[in-house]
Amino acid sequence: MLEKLSFDKPVFVLAPLAGFTDLPFRSVAKKFGADLTVSEMLSSNALAHGSVKTLHMLKKSSNEDPYSVQISASQADMAKRAVEVLNEYEGIDIIDLNCGCPVPKVVGHGSGSSLLLNLPLMGDIIKTIKDTSSKSLVSVKIRLGFEKKNHINIAKMVEDSGADFLAVHGRTRVGKFKAPVDYDAIKEIKEVVSIPVIANGDIDSYEKAKWVLEHTGANGVMIGRGAVGAPWIFHQLRTSSADISQDIKHKIILEHFDMMIEFYGSHGVAMFRKHTHTYSKGYRGASALRDKVNHINNIQEYRTLIDKFFSNSEQVV
Repeated sequence: MLEKLSFDKPVFVLAPLAGFTDLPFRSVAKKFGADLTVSEMLSSNALAHGSVKTLHMLKKSSNEDPYSVQISASQADMAKRAVEVLNEYEGIDIIDLNCGCPVPKVVGHGSGSSLLLNLPLMGDIIKTIKDTSSKSLVSVKIRLGFEKKNHINIAKMVEDSGADFLAVHGRTRVGKFKAPVDYDAIKEIKEVVSIPVIANGDIDSYEKAKWVLEHTGANGVMIGRGAVGAPWIFHQLRTSSADISQDIKHKIILEHFDMMIEFYGSHGVAMFRKHTHTYSKGYRGASALRDKVNHINNIQEYRTLIDKFFSNSEQVV
């Protein structure tokens, strides 16, 4: 087992989230408490064919240790080719197979949660990744089923195919991101497999994370949308404190902005607007701030504005 990722105590994982969990966001989440960060989902086909854009997304921050790369695949041979590419990159500790993405484009290609409809194929892909990979661990992200729950059989297939741990999003594919999360089903999975289980789905606060850990008995929690606009949730979990000071929030927001500029250059200003929108929710004057930043392109002007806003503004909800 990878020494960097011990399951002796609860593990806090930043979930891959397209368009949000890029290198700057992952770096900030890691610095302030996440145990594990995961790349945005990468297509096996794109990796195998050397897509420049996809290979660029493999880049990680120096503090991302351990680091997991998530891939999607619909065929074992293409997964093998993708893993052979990943084997050439140092600094990757875990290869994660996505068997949960509900997006029609992904499902239509036979990957993501589509694999839940063909467990023998899913198992074959997992075994292929395990046999081909030179990395320390192989993990799998699943949902409870496609249209109906089949979570026990799915989880057992994941374990039997050689995965070292799994993350469970507590909805079916049909449930997408709207249906209630079935934490009882995650608990049932934890009770029937011997590999570590990470709970995922609607974990949007420190209190909710603690409850999910206690209720499911899971070895950790994976947080995605709940960390957008509030990456300090990892700081709360790391320090075992529901309280989070405005000073810490202010520090995290500026750190995130600086990382965006460092990674993307001046284009990072425009890219940070969506983050400013989420960070400012619940603050007095948030609407005016959002309007202002939509018209600012200068790096220093933007930084000065958000520095002043988040050091002085009052959170009202």
